[in-house]
Amino acid sequence: MDKLFRTLAFLLLLSSQSFFAQQTTNTTQELERQQAELQLQKNLKENYKMLDDKIYQLKKEQKDLEIKKKNLSKSDSNLKSTKEKIEKLELANQKIENKITTTSISEEEIQKQRIKTKENEVNIQKLKLTQITQEKELEKAMLSI
Repeated sequence: MDKLFRTLAFLLLLSSQSFFAQQTTNTTQELERQQAELQLQKNLKENYKMLDDKIYQLKKEQKDLEIKKKNLSKSDSNLKSTKEKIEKLELANQKIENKITTTSISEEEIQKQRIKTKENEVNIQKLKLTQITQEKELEKAMLSI
């Protein structure tokens, strides 16, 4: 009986050690799972931050491109307007020259018309300088995109 009692006590002792070992293993696994979850949360936060930074950067680049596009459009519009003004003044000069050559008008009126032609020529030259500047600005705007 004593032997049976010892055997039974020994088996009970073994099973309790097994139970405590299993509890320790479960606790260790739970800690590892929690650490893995914390690491996952940390990685998610880092990834979201990187994505937010990238979105911010892309929005900034988009704004810059929109500004450059506006500048390009404005430069193109200014250049077209200047070309139209030049054409209008050149046409006015042609009309004045035709008027002088085809119509019999007084010498004084011819002088006035010639002065007006010269003024138009000066304005045309100014506009051509402006046109050159605008072409350079347009080129810059095109290169920036």
